[in-house]
Amino acid sequence: MSKIDKCLNIEDLRIAARRRAHKMVFDYIDGGADDEKTLAQNSAAFDDLELYYRVLSSTDTPDTSTTLLGTKIDVPFILSPAAGNRLFHHDGERGPAKAADKAGTIYSLSSFSSVSIEEISRLTKGPKWFQLYIWKDRGLVKEMMDRAKAAGYTALILTVDLPITGNRERDPRNGLSVPPTIGLKQIWHGLQAPYWCWDYLTKPEIRYANLSDELSAVSLQEYVSTQLDPSFNWDDAQWLLGEWGGPAVLKGVVRADDALKAVKTGFKAVAISNHGGRQLDTSPAPISCLPTIRDAVGDSVELIVDGGIRRGTDIIKALALGADAVSFARPYLFGLAAAGEQGAIRAIDIMVEALKRDMTLLGVKSIKEIDRSFVGKKGS
Repeated sequence: MSKIDKCLNIEDLRIAARRRAHKMVFDYIDGGADDEKTLAQNSAAFDDLELYYRVLSSTDTPDTSTTLLGTKIDVPFILSPAAGNRLFHHDGERGPAKAADKAGTIYSLSSFSSVSIEEISRLTKGPKWFQLYIWKDRGLVKEMMDRAKAAGYTALILTVDLPITGNRERDPRNGLSVPPTIGLKQIWHGLQAPYWCWDYLTKPEIRYANLSDELSAVSLQEYVSTQLDPSFNWDDAQWLLGEWGGPAVLKGVVRADDALKAVKTGFKAVAISNHGGRQLDTSPAPISCLPTIRDAVGDSVELIVDGGIRRGTDIIKALALGADAVSFARPYLFGLAAAGEQGAIRAIDIMVEALKRDMTLLGVKSIKEIDRSFVGKKGS
């Protein structure tokens, strides 16, 4: 058994990632905004919910499959987009894409990926979605969408909770940029992460693969402040949907009125998300927003809960409260940073195994059986 196979849960992978990765890399994955209260609450909010299992239900082989935006997937979760994966391990976005394909689910590629739209498209036959931010240069926005359509990405994710970057204090303290700039602090931390450093020194330079090769090393905060468009509004979103011409997800919603506007604008799914606690600190946990949003939108739109998912029981609680699926990034990023492609696969395997076990313990044979009767507030 390999060291990565001995990781039994996502926290084990997090610890393994911290041991292998450079400090600036681990903190980029692990950190949040301001005092990181929302970061902590995203997972802690699941602890306020209890599962009411049923017995004698003959559920030895539960069916974990479901459908999302018309695509049948083998598990009710997808991989959230995450920027610059080659910063974490030289396998980059290739590792999570292969992990998603192995699990029979959707991989979402960030527009800030370090492996190109086209390469990831060729890598597997599994379903893929493309995540988009809004650049001030609308020509670049259209170019990105055209490339994604040509490469076979079947849905668009528009991320709308990043008009500017949140106050992620770990990153400037560590001097994080892409590609990395190296100073005395980075060298000192590098001596404590020899495997990561070997990758960095012997592999091609890390860059945002879908952008200009001439882009110099910048922090994410600097890039967003100069290149992304904070004035983007609902009318602009409608223009974007017209240019895309296919199903799209609005990601970054925590309010019911915004979810209703998304439906009216033409989005087929809404991802309830606070950007992993990396934007506005003290914003609510996505799982806490789910019941109100589901009650408001009814069955008019599919809902994805994004944030704080670490266990199979977290997935079940979200489904019980009305989510069509969940999504996550940190679990597979911890795996990637710990052991590359095999680490990402291990992270997904952990979630699949947990989901099957917990569905059996819950007493359900399929995802469609999970409803609000199985979940309640602690102590109620």
